[in-house]
Amino acid sequence: MLSSTSRPVVEATLPVVAEHIGQIAQRFYEHMFGARPDLLDGLFNRGNQAEGTQQVALAGSVAAFASALVQNPEQLPEQLLARVAHKHASLGLRPDQYAVVHEHLFWAIGDVLGDAVTPEVAAAWDEVYWLMAYALIHLERGLYSARGVRPETVYRTWEVVEKVPETADVVSFVVRRTDRRSVRTSLPGQYVSVLVPMPDGVRQPRQYSLTRADDGEHRAFAVKRVRGGDRPDGEVSNLLCDTVEVGDTLTLSVPFGDVVLDEGGAPVVFVSAGIGVTPMAGMLSHLVAAGSDLQVVVLHADVDEDAFALRRQVVADAASLGAQVHVWYERGTDSALPVAGVHAGLLDVDAVDLPDGAAYYLCGPLPFLKGVRGALLDRGVPARAIQYEVFGPDLWQADLAATPSPGV
Repeated sequence: MLSSTSRPVVEATLPVVAEHIGQIAQRFYEHMFGARPDLLDGLFNRGNQAEGTQQVALAGSVAAFASALVQNPEQLPEQLLARVAHKHASLGLRPDQYAVVHEHLFWAIGDVLGDAVTPEVAAAWDEVYWLMAYALIHLERGLYSARGVRPETVYRTWEVVEKVPETADVVSFVVRRTDRRSVRTSLPGQYVSVLVPMPDGVRQPRQYSLTRADDGEHRAFAVKRVRGGDRPDGEVSNLLCDTVEVGDTLTLSVPFGDVVLDEGGAPVVFVSAGIGVTPMAGMLSHLVAAGSDLQVVVLHADVDEDAFALRRQVVADAASLGAQVHVWYERGTDSALPVAGVHAGLLDVDAVDLPDGAAYYLCGPLPFLKGVRGALLDRGVPARAIQYEVFGPDLWQADLAATPSPGV
């Protein structure tokens, strides 16, 4: 917990820090990469840096953590920390790298806030940083231990044995392990980092959800091309889709991810949009492999049926489970899928009967997640029953930080 000396200082300065945290994050990354360009090789996603989403996510998580310490001084925000820790572990982040971040982050705080950063203020926020850093280090140490790896041994080599075009923009890869070191199976819903060497020699990591039940020898994931429009196309997604073929070798991390299927006996509802179907496909595949008798409902939204990635696998697995499937297409109701309902427009959870006491798993674009979660809460679904996965930096935390609770 925050010390009695630091807590009132953090509480008093949180509004001004939160107001400037985005600028602080931007200056932090500029300064750090200027001094340590090597960190862009294998650790940081330079696509997120270019778009500014990583800066926003960092700002949001720091502000949200500080706000939580002020509001609940005896309890750490476990969900926020777990999400960050899993992402860090999938990249092989080392404990000593927190000192590097500290050096450049506190330079940026002083650069942006100037004389407002008195020794008292600096000491209080230093305490916030190290509370967060040590909590993450502790969690990450546990994650590495549970997977039987160290930060430097997170990655393994795998051979591509299948490459399947799912849609015009989505390709599935099935890989077989070639590294004979032990590989522990994934939990349903988890992801791996794929470390890809780029033409300029820099290795870039990207996270992809596992889309099939893990048999210990094979893993499957789907890659959606990032078409930038007025911005650059995704460098990693397009390289994977265009150049990686059967027989090639890929470097994958061991699996991580805090949103995993709970098979405790409650009904399960999967709600997804677009490429957000991938972790749902992995969970459904796991339930089929396990011979589960859970009650399952699948809700998915897409542009049209041709854009619905993994649709045959998802519908076949749902049929094996006796699950009900409803789909929503923005471009009408044309469908050849044997599903319970095909709807036009945007996904509407009020249009279907949902089981009582269900656990909900959500994945898709952030506006979709917010809308569905809000609709479920309005229906009386408790917040604890709703888990969500965000691809890329979790910008939801930035939104939470932008609306501090009364009195903060």
